[in-house]
Amino acid sequence: MNDRIGAPGSGLSRRELMIATGGAAALAGCMSRGQGADPEPSDSSGDEEDAPSDLPQTSAPEVVQVDEQGGSVTLRSVTARHPVHPMDSMGGPIELPQVWAFQADDGEPSVPGPILRTTEGNDMEVTLDNTDAGHPHTLHFHGVRKSWKNDGVPTTTGVTVYPGEKHTYTIPANVPGTHFYHCHYQTHRHIDMGMYGIFRVDPKGYEPADKEYFFTLKDWDSRVNRQMTGENVDYSPRQRNPDVFTINGKSLPRTLHPEEGSPIIVDHGDTVRLHMVNAGYMSHPMHTHNHRYRLVEKDGGQIPEAAQYEQDITNVAPAERHTIEFEADADPGIYLMHCHKVNHAMNGTSYPGGMVNGIVYRDAMDTDVFADLMEYAGYEG
Repeated sequence: MNDRIGAPGSGLSRRELMIATGGAAALAGCMSRGQGADPEPSDSSGDEEDAPSDLPQTSAPEVVQVDEQGGSVTLRSVTARHPVHPMDSMGGPIELPQVWAFQADDGEPSVPGPILRTTEGNDMEVTLDNTDAGHPHTLHFHGVRKSWKNDGVPTTTGVTVYPGEKHTYTIPANVPGTHFYHCHYQTHRHIDMGMYGIFRVDPKGYEPADKEYFFTLKDWDSRVNRQMTGENVDYSPRQRNPDVFTINGKSLPRTLHPEEGSPIIVDHGDTVRLHMVNAGYMSHPMHTHNHRYRLVEKDGGQIPEAAQYEQDITNVAPAERHTIEFEADADPGIYLMHCHKVNHAMNGTSYPGGMVNGIVYRDAMDTDVFADLMEYAGYEG
């Protein structure tokens, strides 16, 4: 189990969180996981259309340090159910009854998929394990330059990974930056079913920030996921009507759950670097409260320092990758970071919700305000 909490990246440890919150006593009014929450994940199966109650539950995405694994990783396709926000607070519960998740090696399935992190100059061998699946899949990696047959597009390469098969892609880490990977078989459906993730290539000599996090933004039309469970719903990709908006697969208040969500947990004075990828179909203008940041990378390109300027909103288009950097120099507290298309910051008709997260100073984690937020999010401490 990963000992880090908050957004995937270099957040706090569980021990640091307990110290910051004063342990369970500081959150004494919070609900237990059993109250409105789903059971723990079980052994998973492939893409067969099981009843939602029979499917495993997704977990939060993990960061896979591929260099530490000898340059290889296996991604397995797993059919699962995805609790976006399983509590009854703030417009919940919200669940996608079926998703197609990626599972790295012997980890747990997640939506978004695992963050694959490597270093410039190190090739990756990524094996797509489709042996237990019920649908064909492929893997396509944005950003890096690779050979034709490793491009992951079945119609132009002739390579499709059918149920019962495995296929290994060689992905060179030759373009530093933050990138995006996804299934490219019937892309309009398979991305909407959850088959996407972040691919990070650190440049040689990379100097990480004090805190470094990854965000994947996604808009969902839940009719796709309901249709795949056999529910009688009318859906066409030409008439998409998104009704669920997530950051790392969760909607507010679950985004603030320290272990299942993605709060940006900082100490005063930290330099914070946040890598954002838009895996959806809509643009999302991401806004920070009380912090101004610099856009330092975009789509695998370094932005020259002379071209950087302070701002508090950046519009992330579909498949774009924006890396922002800021100083945690505000009055220590809890500040929102959210999509400023305000209807994206809702759970159904409930506001706030949806694509909303927070910059949380450790000094504010022992307050009654934070305890209330943790109750809404379903975190018992």
